[in-house]
Amino acid sequence: MAAELDEARRLCAEGSWVDARLLLAACAPGGMGPHDHELLAVAALLTGEDALGVEGWERSHHGWLAVGDVPRAVRAAFWLAMTLARQRQEAPAGGWFARADRLLTESGIACAETARLLVPAGLQLLGKEPGAALEVFTEAERILASHPDPEVGALTMLGAGQARIKLGDVEAGVRLLDEAMVATTTDDVLPIAVGIIYCAVLLECNRIFDIQRARQWTVQLDQWSARQQGLVPFRGQCLVHRSEMTQSFGDWDGAVKEADDACAHLGDPAGDPALGMALYQRGELHRLRGEFVEAEAAFNQASEFGRSDTPGRQLALLGKGEIDRAARSMRTALSQAVHPVHQARCLAAAVEILLAVGDLDAAAEAGGNLRELADSFQTPVLDAAAVTAAGMLDLAAARPTEALPALHAARESWHELAMPYEVARVHALIAQACAELGDDAGANAARLAARSVFESLGALPDLARLDGHPGPGVPGGLSPREVEVLGLIAAGDTNRQVAQRLVISEKTVARHVSNIFMKLDVSSRSAATAWAWEHGLAR
Repeated sequence: MAAELDEARRLCAEGSWVDARLLLAACAPGGMGPHDHELLAVAALLTGEDALGVEGWERSHHGWLAVGDVPRAVRAAFWLAMTLARQRQEAPAGGWFARADRLLTESGIACAETARLLVPAGLQLLGKEPGAALEVFTEAERILASHPDPEVGALTMLGAGQARIKLGDVEAGVRLLDEAMVATTTDDVLPIAVGIIYCAVLLECNRIFDIQRARQWTVQLDQWSARQQGLVPFRGQCLVHRSEMTQSFGDWDGAVKEADDACAHLGDPAGDPALGMALYQRGELHRLRGEFVEAEAAFNQASEFGRSDTPGRQLALLGKGEIDRAARSMRTALSQAVHPVHQARCLAAAVEILLAVGDLDAAAEAGGNLRELADSFQTPVLDAAAVTAAGMLDLAAARPTEALPALHAARESWHELAMPYEVARVHALIAQACAELGDDAGANAARLAARSVFESLGALPDLARLDGHPGPGVPGGLSPREVEVLGLIAAGDTNRQVAQRLVISEKTVARHVSNIFMKLDVSSRSAATAWAWEHGLAR
């Protein structure tokens, strides 16, 4: 079996994990050494064979103990426990962590594994006691100064960076995250650890709105992943973050696929709380394309899995024309958003919703708070959002001259961030400002730039607003075209006359009329006309 094992080791070294797994799994366990069982565990976990991975780590652990190598046995027990914890088998995971700790304590050996076993303790403290977590990771760093280990060092830097970000020292925290990522690409770090660190860094970058950093590391890790045969998502929430980034690049079709993949991966087996993140992202993509029924269903499911549906649900209500409900819900969300990250996610949407409902004072307060948070986080995305909000507020206050400099600055910021949808949204606002100033040429140029992007993305609600049709704020949930048809009906036009005016078929007009009756819960043209006059939509 020696030749097969040599070939399997070579395959692992070059990242051919599927071939290595098949070859190692075919070998007799009794003829394999603890290092070979470790390679089998890694190959199995990287290619989605979790049960085989658990078995490999356990055999590796016992094999290292048999030859008296306690540190390597502790390392195997650590990764076995981490694997079980990822599978939400908390009790067995805790047992293996305890076993590793006892073995190391009884051996009296001073080594890097002492620092390794501090990592799970620090991770448990991160959520509620980041200060205590930082102390744990600092202690691990002290141990590593005497007993260096690239893998443990990368995990320790990751935890310390997360703790510092949670404590408000974003700059220092980000430096540690960057250093941890460098370690995954240059040092001797297990590919499984690379997956953990990558997902965690993406999560933190999204939390602090540092999309540029997330993109840069994603490009580098994509290059690394391309060299790993048969690699499966190590943690499904990575797919969620990738979907968010793909969306920001302007590839909404690709973002939908990645969100669907994340839902499928996290839903099997059921119960992973990260599924709520995937469902929320799916809802956002539906909302942006005007698929509000589907968006609402996805947000409902996300809430069931513990993911807040703010601000997606409120923006979906706005898109449906239920502006009062959207405003009430947003005010509630703002009152409950205590953490700065949660506040930042709410405030940009709050400005838009509160302006739609006509509450200029509350919108201005939200815009001011967003500006303060942008100054605190010092990330380009939040800064661009704050500048955009300032331009929107000036427009709403009938100050188009003052709005234009802010909007031009926002457009440049979004352009530098390579976020085409946000660029197009600002172009639409610039078109509005230019039109109010009588600059038809400027308005048309900005409108054409916005239209090109909205059409390529399928951003139907934005296209409707760009065409001058009522968008957010239309009562009854009517679409822009239905508003046009209703206005002509209220003016006394027949279906044929409506078709001629709008250059559509009578059959299409009949379908619109049927939809209008259903949405307004009326049964006659006269009742629809009365409703249109009552809501200011009659011509």
